[in-house]
Amino acid sequence: MPNKPLLAAAAAIALLSAAVGPARAEPVKNVVLVHGAFADGSGWRRVVDILGKDGYAVTVVQEPLTSLADDVAATKRVLDLLQGPTLLVGHSYGGVVITEAGNAPNVAGLVYIAAFIPDQGESAVGLLSQAPAANNDMRATKDDFLYLDPAAFPADFAADVPPAEANFMAHSQAMLAKAAGGAPVTTAAWHQKKSWALVATRDHNINPDLERRMAKRAGSETIEVAASHAVYVSKPEDVARLIERAAKASAQ
Repeated sequence: MPNKPLLAAAAAIALLSAAVGPARAEPVKNVVLVHGAFADGSGWRRVVDILGKDGYAVTVVQEPLTSLADDVAATKRVLDLLQGPTLLVGHSYGGVVITEAGNAPNVAGLVYIAAFIPDQGESAVGLLSQAPAANNDMRATKDDFLYLDPAAFPADFAADVPPAEANFMAHSQAMLAKAAGGAPVTTAAWHQKKSWALVATRDHNINPDLERRMAKRAGSETIEVAASHAVYVSKPEDVARLIERAAKASAQ
């Protein structure tokens, strides 16, 4: 006759082992894209199309650019609607936004596309001062919103984008509140979350050397692409490929 106490003990051990065994990572299928200053979410369209065809559920945040707090809140509002782990992607000033918003529990990883990667207490404007200026074409309105001189915008922001499209971008740019550009991050999510970075080597808006230094400090897995600041528009395949690599790695 089987020893009932021994059988019961064995069953209990098996259940305990199953409970404490390594959990299978949930695949990351949600991607949230955050635009930067002087642009809006429509610029992500080509990246969205590629990711969508590859099975990712993609959402684009249209942050107001009125304050860092408002932009983080707009991003968290989108994150709150999603089920499952999410990859958070930011371009330019959007990197500041995702660094703060990325502390949300459902964010599995961060991807910086020609973006600022601030640490605690740092702002976009403060980081710009740490390297030679990529251009001198930033202007301010009377009520302290920042924009790029439209005549210089194509060369500074979108030199490898078709001229007609770059000109349209110049005259439809979204202005950034000066207070948002100078607002410091309180908690940098990259200290706790995996991160990836794309350096645009022909960037005339953020100095590429600054992009490299920020990515190295954050320990980001980094690639370099010969492209303008608008790399997400001109080289969507490269951008999507990095995002998909990050999504796969975040599930490990």
